[in-house]
Amino acid sequence: MVVKKKLVVAVGETGERIGEDHPNARLNNEQVDRIRDLREDFGLTYAQLAAMYSVTKSCIAGICQYRRYVSTPFGFKTLIVEAEDAQQA
Repeated sequence: MVVKKKLVVAVGETGERIGEDHPNARLNNEQVDRIRDLREDFGLTYAQLAAMYSVTKSCIAGICQYRRYVSTPFGFKTLIVEAEDAQQA
């Protein structure tokens, strides 16, 4: 059975989904904060962080240099999504 659910997501100034709410996001906001902390506080290399989080070194570099995951939410949107109801098995 397919059910409709409401999903609240963060959006930037242009209305596009940002951070962990972006459809292509591989990391959540907590992981991004932790990556930045590990780099700044303990000096871990991009290669070490990439291996820890199973992403590329260029992804880690972008996060640490604040080129990725830098947007502050401008607002929030409510999306209606369809999902399979797991309880109907």
